[in-house]
Amino acid sequence: MESTFSSPAEAALQREAGIPGQLTTLADLDRVYELERVVRFVRDLGCQKVALQFPDQLLGDAGAVAARLEESTGSKMFILGDTSYGSCCVDVLGAEQAGAQALVHFGPACLSPPASLLPITFVLGQRSVALELCAKAFEAQNPDPTAPVVLLSEPACAHALEALATLLCSRYQDLLVSSPALPLPTGSSCPEPVPLERFGRRFPLAPGRCLEEYGAFYVGSSEASSDSDLDPDLSRLLLGWAPGQPFFSCCPDTGQTQDEGTRAGRLRARRRYLIERARDAQVVGLLVGTLGVARHREALAHLRTLTQAAGKHSYVLALGRPTPAKLANFPEMDIFVLLACPLGALAPQLSSSFFRPILSPCELEAACNPAWPPAGLAPHLTHYADLLPGSPFHVPLPSPESELWDTPDVSLISGELRPPRAWKSSSDPGCSTLTPRPQLELVESSPGASFLSSRSWKGLEPRWGQTPVTEAVNGRRGIAITYDNEGSS
Repeated sequence: MESTFSSPAEAALQREAGIPGQLTTLADLDRVYELERVVRFVRDLGCQKVALQFPDQLLGDAGAVAARLEESTGSKMFILGDTSYGSCCVDVLGAEQAGAQALVHFGPACLSPPASLLPITFVLGQRSVALELCAKAFEAQNPDPTAPVVLLSEPACAHALEALATLLCSRYQDLLVSSPALPLPTGSSCPEPVPLERFGRRFPLAPGRCLEEYGAFYVGSSEASSDSDLDPDLSRLLLGWAPGQPFFSCCPDTGQTQDEGTRAGRLRARRRYLIERARDAQVVGLLVGTLGVARHREALAHLRTLTQAAGKHSYVLALGRPTPAKLANFPEMDIFVLLACPLGALAPQLSSSFFRPILSPCELEAACNPAWPPAGLAPHLTHYADLLPGSPFHVPLPSPESELWDTPDVSLISGELRPPRAWKSSSDPGCSTLTPRPQLELVESSPGASFLSSRSWKGLEPRWGQTPVTEAVNGRRGIAITYDNEGSS
């Protein structure tokens, strides 16, 4: 229990502080981090201060990269590490606090639109790909040359997709190559026709075609991957891809392939389970998991309206990056909903260390909005922006007078009948958080107070009116290890 919800006391004493060693040799530094392109980006903008954001696993190279860029551009570089939320999102708040005029993001990225207009460029990395082995694996899994297939990859392998498509296009007639949805350079126009943007990628679909017609071949991950360490980027694709289409993953090093259909089915089954948990929940904790992604304030207001409409109580919690120890301090919550980018919202779901399930906003929408399409017809969404007005997937809440709110429902977890909950707006005079007592006293009624009253231990007893009244006196001074009146030993 201690290792799950708190850190052992010995961990603080055995922790070693220091700078991680350099991971990449100086000879490969320019190629791995695309320093020539970064230098051109800084010079074109004429920036004097630039923020460099590295994930934890790449901080060993941060110092060498910053020194090389300062030498080439003459600009001051600031290294951003240990971001408050996920490292896949751009830390625009940290960059603005440092007074940076631009930001360079290194490593895997969710490519979610930022909430700031700060100029940003991404360096996704360039993992080596065995093109011949991957081409043979593609041909083995796709014997029909007329079948529509999309080439996908993890961000670090995106540089090799065009070369892989060149090896395959002579045989396959309907091959679609995806590309990362990187921000367009300043002053450039959007290509025609406008490609479809989903899952942080661009798909150049022909007119009249839709993505649901295509199977998928994903280059990335590893042949040793399992459900316990499934990459959030691959999870996002498996959840959002059309269930009836084949989906294969290929290791870029060995060319070994794996059919992801079974794994995708388990992820969708877990999503249906989380939706049922959300329908049973009475108290919902809304975790603020990002401050740098666009429309996060609008999404938070939408989730609060959604929970209120479904007759649930919600609490907004700003805890930074969620951990089991942090969330264990809120046992009265039935579920948590993490408002974050698609990768950040899926990452905690793949862990079994949390004592309450963590849902994405899309699962809460499916549970609380009675107008949402039923399972099998509803779209498999992964980004909260798809739920907001202006999105083609947005489904407005029914009016309070709609019969959809009166539809009875049975919990598939407990087997009990859920009573219909017709929602009332906060301006309704019949809606109040105050309940009268027989002694004509008024107290505030809340789920937290109800939960506390049901616990056997409620903290220190106040003993009102049972202790004598005395004057205040000076207490101890100092710190717990040695107070002033204890002297020295």
